[in-house]
Amino acid sequence: MTARSFEKRRVAQTDLAMTTLGLGGASLAGIFSAVPADQARATARHALEVGINYVDTAPQYGLGRSEHLVGEVVREASPRPIISTKVGRRLTPVSPDRQDKGNWVDPLPFDQLYDYSYDGILRSYEDSLQRLGLEKVDILYVHDIGAATHGVEGNKPLWAQLASGGYRALRELRDGGTVKAIGLGVNEWEVCMDAFGLGDWDVFLLAGRYTLLEQTALAPFMTTCIERKASVVVGGPFNSGILVGGDTFNYAKAPDDVVARVRAIEAVCKAFNVPLPAAALQFPLTHPAVCNVLPGPRSPAELDGILDWWDIRIPAALWSTLADEGLLAPGTPIPGGTA
Repeated sequence: MTARSFEKRRVAQTDLAMTTLGLGGASLAGIFSAVPADQARATARHALEVGINYVDTAPQYGLGRSEHLVGEVVREASPRPIISTKVGRRLTPVSPDRQDKGNWVDPLPFDQLYDYSYDGILRSYEDSLQRLGLEKVDILYVHDIGAATHGVEGNKPLWAQLASGGYRALRELRDGGTVKAIGLGVNEWEVCMDAFGLGDWDVFLLAGRYTLLEQTALAPFMTTCIERKASVVVGGPFNSGILVGGDTFNYAKAPDDVVARVRAIEAVCKAFNVPLPAAALQFPLTHPAVCNVLPGPRSPAELDGILDWWDIRIPAALWSTLADEGLLAPGTPIPGGTA
């Protein structure tokens, strides 16, 4: 198979050059519905064959399953892609009949223990290397710290762990050359702003908050990323499915006002003969802080559909029309100017 020629963007001030399209490893681990292991491996292998050079995974995804599957494929790859995984959850063995599986179908027999401490982050990193079967990864994200996951009060002691020792562990790993970049992997931009108060970060994996449907992260977060020379990977470009014909937004049934906004955006896309998912997939890259868009296909066929949307040329007038109709937040970068 002939690899495509993807644009690459540099991750912050590192030497990592990331293809603007990546592969997210959550869906491969069977969230909400099962994904056979052979299908998951085939999807990851197909992504690398077509030229995608960035794969993200995490201990949480399938409670270890995603890291095992991704590692099997990556170990065979030459050259190796850029790999990111996450810290903040340690996996502890548990009997399957007592396990909290969450939304994972057939996860490995582990429960999650949140730990953002100095020792916890170092242990999480070592455990991930064991599951991946790799000697290193390139990027470490602090996973799901913040009020969205833990609640305001519940997050306070966990944030104290990160502030008092966890961040230092990450800095030591990066500054010593063990990993090349550190950041947060979250669904809320506000905690990323808090993180800037701890020190410097390289890249944030932000899901759902800077999409064609929602630009709440635009300011002050994205503007601060430019000022602090940090990059952004945009996860969840389809907002949990609402931008690919589904009815789910932020992992729940979409409210009427969100559905109405999607229909208005879709009408503009139809006027330019552009499928809504194609516009959703390509939109985040109009922002100069964004280095990658990270969808999560479940099969090689789904990945091929994403590639078809990726190849569609979107006229600049589509973005300016969305801006003129008030469907993009003021100040949103678009070709030729801002909304």
